Amino acid sequence: MKAIRIHGRGGPDHLVYEDVPQPHPGPGEVLVRVYATGVIVNELRWNETYETKAGRKRVLPIPGRDLAGVVVEVGPGVTALTEGAEIYALLDYGRDGAEADYTIALPGELAPKPRTLDYVQAAAVPLSALTAWQGLFEHASLVAGQTVLIHGGAGGVGVFAVQLARWAGAHVIATASARHRDFLRELGADEFIDYTTTRFEDVVHDVDLVFDLVGGDTLQRSWQVIKLGGTLVSVVSPRPSFEEAKAHDVHAVWFVVEPNREQLIQIGSLIDAGKLRPIIDAVFPLSQARQAYEQGTKGHTRGKVVLRVAD
Repeated sequence: MKAIRIHGRGGPDHLVYEDVPQPHPGPGEVLVRVYATGVIVNELRWNETYETKAGRKRVLPIPGRDLAGVVVEVGPGVTALTEGAEIYALLDYGRDGAEADYTIALPGELAPKPRTLDYVQAAAVPLSALTAWQGLFEHASLVAGQTVLIHGGAGGVGVFAVQLARWAGAHVIATASARHRDFLRELGADEFIDYTTTRFEDVVHDVDLVFDLVGGDTLQRSWQVIKLGGTLVSVVSPRPSFEEAKAHDVHAVWFVVEPNREQLIQIGSLIDAGKLRPIIDAVFPLSQARQAYEQGTKGHTRGKVVLRVAD
């Protein structure tokens, strides 16, 4: 089969499209024919990309955590899935991913593909939507009537965070560059801040939650806009200072998204009900993975970059 393998730690230049042996499912595993996979630019920087969960070095790892495809073989002991099932998934870390014709997955990672999406659209959902879901609802316990400030509202995670926060009944403020103003309003942002012309701390005060998808100076300036007892959630490095959070009487959370079948089922239901939709910035064939990652590293994408693996 064809796959992308990483031949050296670093950037897209180390990605090679080549022939590799096709895997076979062991006990408790399934084999998935991959139709599309979402590009996660930061994956090339993660230690988990190059190591197993036990900390052993992985040789020529295959990247790709997002996928949409079809189950083609089930291993011994698997009863929840059958061959031919159309699925989408976030794969766990520390093993080969989905930038290949076939990949191994665990039943708990897989959920039925939303029926209203094609495979390319579905592959844009899992990591980004799960990150938004877990950040807003698991770690921040967002409820109707609260105000949330979302930094990086037009990015891969941001577009889902805006839509989910609006669906939950929150007042949504999103930051992005001016070209995204109408787009984010359409997705559900009640207020828009062009970060290139306006310092958000000059116009935003006493929010219940900041969901930071940018980091750096943006995170540091966010402490002052959160109400006492409010929450700052971040998924970018470096992690927020918990000492600074305490000084501002704010609850700070930093987390890494985890696979979750049940949450993907809920997200899929919202998609099929027309409450949530994926946003795709660009689509490349698997053979052009290097170019796809280069597109992602430029930043300022609107939604997700996706690799089409099969028609």
